[in-house]
Amino acid sequence: MNERERPRGRRAPAPAPGGRVNARISIDAAGVVTAWNEGAERLLGHPADEAVGRPATAFLAEGASCDLPRDTPPGTPWSGWTDLRHRDGAPVRARLVVHHRAAESGAAADWLVCAALEGTDRAPGDARLEQWAYGQSPCAVAVYDLDGRLRSANREMERVIGLAEDEVRGLRLSEIGGKRKSRELEEQLDRALADGDRRGVRTFMRTGGEANEHDWSVRFAPLRDGDGEVHGVCLAAFDITEQALARRRLLLVNDASVRIGSTLDVTRTAEELAEVCVPHLADFVSVDLLEPVAQGAEAPVGPIDGTVPLCRVAHRSRREGAPEAQVAVGAVKSYGPFAPHAACLASGRPVVHRHTDPAARRWAEHEPEQHRRAAAFDFRSVMAVPLRARGGTLGVVVFSRFGRPDPFVPDDVLLAEEITARAAVCIDNARRFTHERDTAIALQRSLLPHGAVRPSAVDVAHRYLPASPEAGVGGDWFDVIPLSGARVALVVGDVVGHGVQASATMGRLRTAVRTLADVDLPPDELLTHLDDLVIRLSSEQHTDSPVQESGATCLYAVYDPVSRHCTMASAGHPPPVVVGPDRAPLAIDLVAGPPLGVGGLPFETTVCVLPEGSTLALYTDGLVESRERDFEEGHRLLRETATRPTGSLEELADTLVRALVPDEGASDDAALLLARTQVLDPARTATWSVTADPAQVAELRHEVLAQLSAWNLQEASFVTELVTSELVTNAIRHAAPPIELRLIVDRTLICEVSDSSATAPHLRRAKSFDEGGRGLLLVAQVADRWGSRPTPAGKIIWAEQNLAAPR
Repeated sequence: MNERERPRGRRAPAPAPGGRVNARISIDAAGVVTAWNEGAERLLGHPADEAVGRPATAFLAEGASCDLPRDTPPGTPWSGWTDLRHRDGAPVRARLVVHHRAAESGAAADWLVCAALEGTDRAPGDARLEQWAYGQSPCAVAVYDLDGRLRSANREMERVIGLAEDEVRGLRLSEIGGKRKSRELEEQLDRALADGDRRGVRTFMRTGGEANEHDWSVRFAPLRDGDGEVHGVCLAAFDITEQALARRRLLLVNDASVRIGSTLDVTRTAEELAEVCVPHLADFVSVDLLEPVAQGAEAPVGPIDGTVPLCRVAHRSRREGAPEAQVAVGAVKSYGPFAPHAACLASGRPVVHRHTDPAARRWAEHEPEQHRRAAAFDFRSVMAVPLRARGGTLGVVVFSRFGRPDPFVPDDVLLAEEITARAAVCIDNARRFTHERDTAIALQRSLLPHGAVRPSAVDVAHRYLPASPEAGVGGDWFDVIPLSGARVALVVGDVVGHGVQASATMGRLRTAVRTLADVDLPPDELLTHLDDLVIRLSSEQHTDSPVQESGATCLYAVYDPVSRHCTMASAGHPPPVVVGPDRAPLAIDLVAGPPLGVGGLPFETTVCVLPEGSTLALYTDGLVESRERDFEEGHRLLRETATRPTGSLEELADTLVRALVPDEGASDDAALLLARTQVLDPARTATWSVTADPAQVAELRHEVLAQLSAWNLQEASFVTELVTSELVTNAIRHAAPPIELRLIVDRTLICEVSDSSATAPHLRRAKSFDEGGRGLLLVAQVADRWGSRPTPAGKIIWAEQNLAAPR
């Protein structure tokens, strides 16, 4: 469409008495008219039924072009003059505004053409409209001359400054406001007069006798004549307090979503809620949980009536030390039905109390001490919001304002509800996680040794350290198992994974180790059987669970205080740290086998002789590895710390934990087992070689009785004589030499008979007319414990008497 000078010609008709209707025409992508309104009919004389369906070019004057801006992006208007043709053939000059409308709801894109009818040019009476617009504008406007003196102000500006225009005309801005911020605004006005540039500032001021400051956006626009010379400045002030408050509320909600729930700790999450809200929403915030919920119970559903006991979890104040807090963190306090805490829990909705409200007076009447303390700290407005998540009520959050006159408004209530709702979910998640973790830790600890384990072969100290809450409970374990012959088994292991499943698997493995230890299997054979068990458990786990994580590591060591031999085997577990009695590290060339659950690969046994007073440190990788250090660095630190001079094993255990475990907790759970070796006095053992002659049995009985007398154990003579006779006789009859008898006095009296036969004895009950088969049954009846264990050369049959128990 060609832009031309407006010609003299036919004018658009005057509006109808009912009001002006501008011309509106819709044209599709093909250039065909699809809609034609009454204004278009008045402009060009064609009725709608005659115009719709015709090409738009049919309504152009002769010689006028129709170059529609087809490349105009949708939503961008275009304007220009063009010549149209009236129905009677007369030309019509009109300014068109053309909109390219995008496709919507399946309809194709089209064009909207609009034209104003005649009578829209400026009229003499329009000056009054401009005066009215200036005087009655909702925006505060004032005009200042070149000297910065007020020349005029509209009604809104008069309301803002609290003075009429006649009262302040001729004064400068700082003289009108009388504040420091007024002088700052005046400086900006003078700069606008000097350089002629528009500028804007934002300020906070109390104006017109207002009690609270408002947030203002102030714009300075230089006023120029036709030659561009500045003759004054127009000042426009916009009250953006509500917009600023809305923005701050949105920022606070965003801040809450980022900061609240950074951990899975209930107390820390409640502290984060209070930190977010002080001082932006309230001056003092307290977070209280229902007492049963704080103790681990499920959150109740529905309203909570009557007196409510609440446990304080967190609070925060603008004042240092929160002196207005009536309850200490961790303490429980009951609130009556008129307190805001109980009122919001009873209604299930937020409750707002001003200090002048009737509800506040009722609270003062029934709980004067609490209300008196609130009044002492000038609490002006209190808002209590129930802490609810997943349909249950966890507690209540109380927001308080003191020292400022603005009370909580409905928008503040909505904001508090939004933040509290987000925090409630985080607190409930933390509560549930804590409950599950406590359950898993309780299960874990219930499966570990209880009480003081005090075998005679070693002094022991142990520590179990759960992982940080983020990592979850693992499957680390340790055990100290007394064995026959005054020996002791030391075990430490680590199940892959975390959670209750890992703890349960750990419990099954520990039970299996104890069962296999009872049959006195060598360490390598025990780990082989344990490997088969882990493979079966892994198969069951993969069948019943989508989790494909399985496997474990284990270190099994057996120490003999008589020979000072320590026999150990490892299934993918870190090697022990061994420190001699002189605090020098001892090198143990331990061959590490594959982890449990791999299968098909052998385990090897390592035997070493330990000096009396040596310390063995058995541990899991969670003790030496962390986010900051690798295994090698942690193992080096463990060796260095273990060789430092310390007192008891308990002190050494604490020293190792302090040196190796970060203050914020380990990234994995860790187990530590310390064992300091003891050596049995040779005078507490007696050994005899036995020939394969039944006649020697009687002689051995006399020698055994003599040895018991030397040990002052005459009360054990009868049982020991009987056990010795039966075990030696069985070895002579059913086994092969060499045969040896050994007595060991420790906390118990142990009788051992070794031979070179690998055939283990079996206990059976002899029938009435059987000539044999009663020997082991008799031994089992008179001894407290008995059994057999394999040796590299054969086997050992042993029987044990408890010297402390009455016979």
